[in-house]
Amino acid sequence: MPIRWKLVGLAGLAGVAATGVVVARRRRDTSEVSPDELRDRLHQRLADVGSPNGAVSSERQGVEGSP
Repeated sequence: MPIRWKLVGLAGLAGVAATGVVVARRRRDTSEVSPDELRDRLHQRLADVGSPNGAVSSERQGVEGSP
């Protein structure tokens, strides 16, 4: 019985470590954007939401890496 609990503990530890890796990767991706670029993206998204039928503006279509 004690070996089972050790395995459960190790599995839990591995899950926590894997979650930390995923969070670190996501943070690294967002931290590479300059504040000015981030502000421009947010303003563009706000303009897109305000446009009729949620159409994507022509300026945003040419931007690489935008969702």
